[in-house]
Amino acid sequence: MREDLVNTDERSMRMRIASYKSWANTVDRPARTAAARKASHHDRFVKQAREMHPNATDAQVAKAAEALKKAHYTELAARSAATRRIKSRLKAEAKAERIARELAEADDSAA
Repeated sequence: MREDLVNTDERSMRMRIASYKSWANTVDRPARTAAARKASHHDRFVKQAREMHPNATDAQVAKAAEALKKAHYTELAARSAATRRIKSRLKAEAKAERIARELAEADDSAA
């Protein structure tokens, strides 16, 4: 089936099915996710906080790391919202162009 003919709900369902099948074939789940846990963002934020505040206490570093983490995920959310807004605008513009083209074609065929 052509991918451009599949709507987002169908694509999402296909991806969910693939995920379920993949996890069904996974015997050792902790081993499968170990790399992601090891590459945890938390350690990165703590390291960054320590570099920013080398003389801070562990509690102060933890608070700074938490603030850095919140800033990071808020920035990701802002980028995501901007991307959705742009995609929505592009989709609306494409729809308007298609309607204008169809109306022009209808006018041409009526003339």
